Amino acid sequence: MKPGDKVICIDDTFPSGVGPQGIRAGGEYTVRSIGTVTHPLDGTYRGVRLEEVVRGEDPAGYCEPDLPFRASRFRPVVSGVSKKELEEVV
Repeated sequence: MKPGDKVICIDDTFPSGVGPQGIRAGGEYTVRSIGTVTHPLDGTYRGVRLEEVVRGEDPAGYCEPDLPFRASRFRPVVSGVSKKELEEVV
């Protein structure tokens, strides 16, 4: 993944008590940035920011604004594969 790439969300679940995060399984997004993130509760992971979703301030105050999503929640869009075919795999 790199900035400008199209990705599809494959995992929009979050722990109980965490409100909506602006992504949905099957939704297509554009990578804005990608890099390593260290979160005090979730540890270190590869994260992506999306053009279509700006998360704003962390209401719990644990981390930086616009916290990246885990990259593992997304897969690259593969040309020649329809959204329906991808949904059948997921």
